[in-house]
Amino acid sequence: MNYVFPPAVQVVLPVAGGDAVFPVRRVYCVGQNYAAHSVEMGVDAREEPFFFSKPADALVPGGGDIVYPPMTSNLQHEVELVVALGKGGANIAVEQALSCVYAYAIGFDLTRRDLQARAKEKKQPWEMGKGLDQGGPIGALVPVGEGAHPAGGAIWLKVNGELRQSGDLAQMIWSVAEIIAKLSSYVRLAAGDLIFTGTPSGVSTIVVGDVLEGGIDGFGELKIRLVAPGQR
Repeated sequence: MNYVFPPAVQVVLPVAGGDAVFPVRRVYCVGQNYAAHSVEMGVDAREEPFFFSKPADALVPGGGDIVYPPMTSNLQHEVELVVALGKGGANIAVEQALSCVYAYAIGFDLTRRDLQARAKEKKQPWEMGKGLDQGGPIGALVPVGEGAHPAGGAIWLKVNGELRQSGDLAQMIWSVAEIIAKLSSYVRLAAGDLIFTGTPSGVSTIVVGDVLEGGIDGFGELKIRLVAPGQR
């Protein structure tokens, strides 16, 4: 095939315990899926889950140095359980949804909160607030074992050693199965799709030089450092 220019490299994620890699198709995110975080964002109800996307090439496998993005003075962190799908479909029943899950991982949803807030005020899309370059650091995928879908487990994030976010997966408003089922009513899901499932309360502003460390029981830890442009 005669490409005008070389096509983009396929984004892949490492799989824990081996040398296999997971090819990423699409990256979906669930908004405000922990009650306490919903309250801190101004929502106090169990509303229908809503979704937005990040570009696949915003993922940063393994974390490391992250360049502080332009056009913001309020970059914030969100630590999340990420679901990796090994198969998909449309209008998936809740009872069948977990059979689509290949693995789980820890991820950070970095957000230009000022741009997101401005978009909300004007009823505009969130892409420039959420779809930033390097805005999705992510750990290695941990394949699902027999009966290993998490019903709970600690999820936390520290900034420069100070605990900022601390919660439990059991506090999710919408379960992983419900999220998959609902999302599949909007779009046909497929193998290679990722779903960031929301964050507990405690999101806060981060600046150049900050070191973020997060973890989820059973799904590893992730560490990044914010650096100035040109510092890497």
